[in-house]
Amino acid sequence: MGRKRPGGGLSATQQIAKFLGVSVVAGAVLAGLALPAAGLIGLAAAGTMEGFDEIPAMMERPPLTQKTTILDADGEKIADVYERNRTVVPLDEMSEHVRHALVDVEDARFYEHGAVDLRGILRALTRNVESGSVEEGASTLTQQYVKNVFVEAAGNDEAAVAEAMTQSGAEGLGRKVREMKYAIQLEQELTKDQILENYLNITYFGQQAYGIEAASQRYFSKHAADLTVAEAALLAGLVQSPSAYDPILHPEAALARRNTVLDKMVEADHLTRAEADEAQATDLGLDVSETQVGCITATNDAAFFCEYVKQAFLNDPVFGETREDREARWALGGMTITTTLDPQAQAASAQAARDGADPEDDAVASVVQVEPGTGHVLAMAQSRPYGFDPAQHQTQINMNVSNSMGGSYYGFQPGSTIKPITAAAALEEGISPAQSYETESEIVMQMDEFEDCEGNRFGSADEPVWEVSNEREDEEGTWDMTSALGQSINTYFAKLEQEAGLCNAVSLAREMGVVRGDDEELPVRPSFTLGAETIAPLEMANAYATFANHGTYCTPIVITSVVDADGEELPVPETECEQVMSAHTADTVTQMLKGVVEDGTGQAVGLTDRDNAGKTGTSDERQNVWFVGYTPELVTAVRVGGADELFAMEDVTIGGQYFERASGAGVAGPIWRQAMTGALEGVQASSFTEVDVPRADDHGDDEQGDDEDRDDDRGDNGNGGNGNGNGGNGDNGNGDDGDIDLDLPGLGDIDLPSGGGGNWP
Repeated sequence: MGRKRPGGGLSATQQIAKFLGVSVVAGAVLAGLALPAAGLIGLAAAGTMEGFDEIPAMMERPPLTQKTTILDADGEKIADVYERNRTVVPLDEMSEHVRHALVDVEDARFYEHGAVDLRGILRALTRNVESGSVEEGASTLTQQYVKNVFVEAAGNDEAAVAEAMTQSGAEGLGRKVREMKYAIQLEQELTKDQILENYLNITYFGQQAYGIEAASQRYFSKHAADLTVAEAALLAGLVQSPSAYDPILHPEAALARRNTVLDKMVEADHLTRAEADEAQATDLGLDVSETQVGCITATNDAAFFCEYVKQAFLNDPVFGETREDREARWALGGMTITTTLDPQAQAASAQAARDGADPEDDAVASVVQVEPGTGHVLAMAQSRPYGFDPAQHQTQINMNVSNSMGGSYYGFQPGSTIKPITAAAALEEGISPAQSYETESEIVMQMDEFEDCEGNRFGSADEPVWEVSNEREDEEGTWDMTSALGQSINTYFAKLEQEAGLCNAVSLAREMGVVRGDDEELPVRPSFTLGAETIAPLEMANAYATFANHGTYCTPIVITSVVDADGEELPVPETECEQVMSAHTADTVTQMLKGVVEDGTGQAVGLTDRDNAGKTGTSDERQNVWFVGYTPELVTAVRVGGADELFAMEDVTIGGQYFERASGAGVAGPIWRQAMTGALEGVQASSFTEVDVPRADDHGDDEQGDDEDRDDDRGDNGNGGNGNGNGGNGDNGNGDDGDIDLDLPGLGDIDLPSGGGGNWP
């Protein structure tokens, strides 16, 4: 290293280095500025000049990431979500103090020089050569803005961010020249005030605050327009190093930096010395607002609904051709999304879920509500809160929806709530509700009596028969369709499915929007009618909405309006409705399901002030208990059971209440009634369409037994299976836990993961 002479001047070596350094670097920069774009490639990293002609247009108004606000159906905020906390505001909504402070400390000659300050470059080069280190920069505000645009465009790509901020070597010099070229072009398109406005909206102020408005809210809980001179100076000082001058973490450094900015404002004649002294005598004056971001902050316990809105956006081609396009649009933010969430329904559902099961219970209660005829999802709640800390009994898994929408891996076995679909398929095939079957409590059916949709018969030498049994041994006799639904008779529905056609029953379920919880198509298997497939509650709610809507199925939607940051309305998905069964069939099923809540398994939980219909459901070993029911105005599906792992809900306490044996009527039913009652409070009651339902002469209505015991298909008879939302322990009905391996004619080997299926025939 060269030495200074005793007199304090530079040695000969240092003088030569200074001359060469300044001349070479300044010459390279000036030469670079004079070269056409193609001539800069040697100075820049490979590829950095590609798309040169397109960049300035993007820089005039860069697509800045902003927060997106999600609203309920009444226009009230549910939550703000964002990749970067930013709210873009025009220059006239920023305090003049912050405009002066930023210019004075970062680029005092901003309004005097062009895009590149040659005097500043030479001054900085001289000083840095003299010191042997980088002590002063020479970038103008316009150049800094250009760099920020590249950093913003890089998003979360660390390599792209690093490239945009490279300081050393040929790449660093190339980046600097590129910034200068773009800055020159930019100042031909925008005024200085426009550039300053863009700069103040794009730059980072620390504490996850991007742009002056977000920074004002974060540090002072006020709008940028209301900043005092001392507050403006503090924020302007953060730009150089947001972490080093963080006023929350490093208040002393922040105070010193603020006072430096105030001195600069005096030098620029934007403050008198007395005004600066008065401001410097104050403390930091922070009024910090905690960052409230993401669905975890959702109001009205709507965090799972909020997350479902995001998944609906990311999964719908209406919002972008590819998943990548939709993710980029969501990350950009700046949208106001109005949803279908009904505040009253959501509050009622959330309270019912919390009252029905405690967060620390092994069993989780999930509640989802939809509106017949529109597909609108009105509420979505569960007893275990949304969050990231399992120790606090929090979860991010939405028990109400399928896996692709943020739900469990497989869904949950719905038990006898599937039986009305089999009944509807039978009616569509011309089978009368008066159709009766006389059965014992246990029956044996020949597997080759069932066909798949390709005409292949089931059954094999190893599995020639299907053994089906009812919940209780005394459930034997003659049943028609109404009494079998009311008392949930497994043997009746096994016979009805065979007569109506297995393919017809499964095909109708598919047309009603029912898919497996892993988003796969429902398979065609005889045990379908006993609820052995694993399904998400939202799918069941939508299926029952088809009955309430007189046979017309409508796809579920949660987004009704999207307005972007420019106030432009974006296209949104619309519900698609299709008549999948006759109105008479749907209304007949509804009439029969009224009997379930009037004198069947759901009698204890039926609503007394309006027409209502529903069905209980209990899966194998009581691992899932359900109640799905509706009025003409509203459908609610409730499922209660394990979350991380399914378990037999016997001798169990749920929501502070002991249950010897959990059931759809005893556990899920009261939650359903509470959610429905609260959601429909103040809603005028309407009536179902009256239908004359034929009955058999001997239909078994006098053999109900105790309502609590009536429910449902316990499944330890080979009927059901053990579906698990997240794996769990599969039970094949023979006392063995593990995978279920089936070999059915025409289907080949079927290997179901533990908990993913059941005791398939």
